[in-house]
Amino acid sequence: QVQLVESGGGLVQPGGSLRLSCAASGSRFRLNVMAWYRQTPGKQRELVAKIIRPSITNYADSVKGRFTISRDNANDTVYLQMNSLKPEDTAVYYCYASVGIFQYWGQGTQVTVSS
Repeated sequence: QVQLVESGGGLVQPGGSLRLSCAASGSRFRLNVMAWYRQTPGKQRELVAKIIRPSITNYADSVKGRFTISRDNANDTVYLQMNSLKPEDTAVYYCYASVGIFQYWGQGTQVTVSS
């Protein structure tokens, strides 16, 4: 069973930066896709950024130029560097990974952007 463990969330002022990390363990196969989603109360979970082995990236329009996704393929760890944070980036951020038809989610980490 694949487990995803996120870290790095917290409270930051507008314009600040945070870096999220997600470490995967338990997979017998390399994870093809790793991604970050986010969700706010009453809204659907939305894709923030994804990275497909080895390093093909895709971003939501709302975060392009501010967020950077990267991964350590050797260790199945994915990172999300978030710069120039805005109050509207406040959400629970979830790590996602997939291999074949199997999909996995982390428990989520809260990011709050507020002065």
